[in-house]
Amino acid sequence: MSRKRVEILAPAGSYESMTAAVNAGADAVYIGGSRFGARAYANNLDEETMLRAIDYVHLHGCSLYMTVNTLMKEEEMGSLYSYLNPYYMQGLDAAIVQDFGVFSYLREHFPGLHLHASTQMTITGVHGARLLKEMGASRVVTARELSLEEIRQIHDQVDVEIESFVHGALCYCYSGQCLMSSLIGGRSGNRGRCAQPCRLPYEVRQGAGPLNKKDERYVLSLKDLCTLDLIPDMVEAGVYSMKIEGRMKSPRYTAGVVSVYRKYVDRYLERGREGYAVDPADRRLLLDLFDRGGFSDGYYREHNGRHMVALREKPAFREGNQALFDRLDREYVNAEKQEKVEAEAWLTEGKPARLSLALVRGDGGRAASVCVEGAAAQAALNQPVTEEKLRKQLGKTGGTPFLAGKFSLQLEDGLALSMQELNRMRREALDALLARREAPRPLPFRELPQPELPPHGAAGEVPLRGRFARADQLWTGVERLFEKIILPIEEIQDNISLIEKYPHCLIGELPRMCYPQDTASLTRLLTGLRQAGLAAAYVSNAGTLALARELGFALHGGPELNVLNSPALGEYARLGLQDLTVSFELAMDELKSLGGTLPRGILGYGYLP
Repeated sequence: MSRKRVEILAPAGSYESMTAAVNAGADAVYIGGSRFGARAYANNLDEETMLRAIDYVHLHGCSLYMTVNTLMKEEEMGSLYSYLNPYYMQGLDAAIVQDFGVFSYLREHFPGLHLHASTQMTITGVHGARLLKEMGASRVVTARELSLEEIRQIHDQVDVEIESFVHGALCYCYSGQCLMSSLIGGRSGNRGRCAQPCRLPYEVRQGAGPLNKKDERYVLSLKDLCTLDLIPDMVEAGVYSMKIEGRMKSPRYTAGVVSVYRKYVDRYLERGREGYAVDPADRRLLLDLFDRGGFSDGYYREHNGRHMVALREKPAFREGNQALFDRLDREYVNAEKQEKVEAEAWLTEGKPARLSLALVRGDGGRAASVCVEGAAAQAALNQPVTEEKLRKQLGKTGGTPFLAGKFSLQLEDGLALSMQELNRMRREALDALLARREAPRPLPFRELPQPELPPHGAAGEVPLRGRFARADQLWTGVERLFEKIILPIEEIQDNISLIEKYPHCLIGELPRMCYPQDTASLTRLLTGLRQAGLAAAYVSNAGTLALARELGFALHGGPELNVLNSPALGEYARLGLQDLTVSFELAMDELKSLGGTLPRGILGYGYLP
């Protein structure tokens, strides 16, 4: 894979958006196939088109990352190998993954394929990033709620590529943790079908009356992210891949945003901070492409704020910038990108004619080269071949994605070679260059049968666990009803005698999210509780799992770990969990279909977050 200092990563909801992104200067694109992508309603690619897309981006020196970033149910896992294998064989550069079961499956069955930990894994700190690196991730896509300083800490302490969003829509909730669309509309964001209820108007009430004004009802709708001013800070914080959101948007939008970020990333890389400034006209250009009530710079400078929320009605219709749209269509959307080719030919009497073609990148380096041979040149009887004629015949590239560049010729005088042979050599060389891709994958694996997993448990009494918010909710004899009692660690710290009172059943619940600035204090608190005798921890994300494991706690997993399939259960067992509560989005018959030996349970009563 490319190791440029900075990568501009573009969204592609269609083949046309992909070509527009490459034309506009993207280093890589991320795109979904016909299944398992977090944008189920985008114009996702079928197999034939995806294979063509992989060839296209590689021809132009770019990378293609495929979104395999939904949670998968048990019955879907069996088709994952046959679905992904054609793309793997074609040279797919990476898969973006949310599901721990999918991650472990791809790691085992597709060696050499780079795995990117999706932002839906909610990686908010060093421990989570380190755990994913340990599992085999080559890149971590940070949660959008991180500041630049928090990203810098991950970069300084974990040897893993960092990808962060730089432009586009922001979710109100943590990606991968929002159940609003799923629970009220039956369309799961974790399954690629979010209905975006956060974009609807709401009335916020306290007591009898509303808190928000009548013209400020979009209280969950965040403004789009725009980080042009932050590019130097992001690069210096360790962000390698600058990710643009927008797989549901048009090729024109993709081309416009990519071209602007290409301009400013290059400006910083060439000049540094000195003289770096953003032209207000470029901000207006981005707003002309899409405007949700203005832009914000997200969480990179501050944790949250009213200015991030759209609040008011969507802007009234305004006339589009047709001149801009026409330019983007002309320069990027409808353009045919061509790569420069340098040629060299040799004609020596009695020896096979030779033609060499080399694909030249922007920095002057040669990305690929081919050489073909033709018939032997003979002494001319009447009309010898001239240098002008050779250049004309061998330099043609019409109908191909190549543009003729420098042509070197070594020609002995007085030789003849037919035009038919010259044309054949040219076509063969261009076809061979077009067929050149990055190093081929190993031979495909045979289809791997799904392992026979023993059914979980047996008929008998079902253990109950109580998950409480406050220590004063515990009543005398509560341990006779519940096998385990789950209580926030802060409550246990404030009521330390509970550890001695419930020595075998108390589990400390760690925070849902753990940020770098919280890690030191959380570690001190957990260390003290461990020394006081607390033996078990209830964890809800990769970061707290890694921290609690490091401190020697017995591990119990919460439903926020998003488990829907047996391979995910197996991966969490490998990571040290003793049991796990499955996702709220799993139906009872689907729960029964799960194999494996890791004990699992459901939330039977209580508030859903």
